[in-house]
Amino acid sequence: MDDKDKTIEIMKAAMEKEKKMQEEMEASEENPNDKETKDKVDQGDEKNQMESDEIHLDDQTEENTNKADEEIVGDDGKQKKAGKFFKSSKSKEAAAKDLKIEELSDRLVRTMAEFDNFRKRSEKEKSQMFDMGAKNVIEKLLPIIDNFERGLGAITEEEKEGAFAKGIEMIYKQLITALEEIGVKPIDAVGKEFDPNLHNAVMHGEDETLGANIISDEFQKGYLYKDIVVRYSMVKVVN
Repeated sequence: MDDKDKTIEIMKAAMEKEKKMQEEMEASEENPNDKETKDKVDQGDEKNQMESDEIHLDDQTEENTNKADEEIVGDDGKQKKAGKFFKSSKSKEAAAKDLKIEELSDRLVRTMAEFDNFRKRSEKEKSQMFDMGAKNVIEKLLPIIDNFERGLGAITEEEKEGAFAKGIEMIYKQLITALEEIGVKPIDAVGKEFDPNLHNAVMHGEDETLGANIISDEFQKGYLYKDIVVRYSMVKVVN
């Protein structure tokens, strides 16, 4: 290569170096704008990110609100269900109370009926015991009455006018009156048809003037206390 060619090569290299330096200077001058643009882009990206975050937050808030609404609706449903439960529980309690009241009322009615039956049975037993006691006393008095009647029957017509006989007769009548007041009365026998519930037949005879099964004689007087036979009449039955 000659000197001319070398000179040309050197000049090309210098021109390329100068061009490169100029490009670097232009690039350095363009950097502030690029930086500002980059900052703007970064700010835009940050703003967009913030807006995206806000949108995401709004979506999440709405979702939470919807969930809260759902929870509220769920609570309402629970409350309604709880209301139905309490209402059902109250209905069961009322039914149980009504059943208990009915049971107690039925028990009260039964108790009152049992008490009334017990009262009536007690009064009947008391009356029967009293009647049995009165019957025993009357049975002990009947022989005394029999003796009064035998004694008065043995008195002659003349003796009956005496004070002693009249006194005995008055005592006898007074005793009979007292017995009648408490329900004691003699059993009719002579001339009546024989009744095994009232009479005790100790003899049997024939008498054409009397009908069949008629009492002709009485050997011992019988007595009734109310409707109870204290002593049967001892009689003779004819035909």
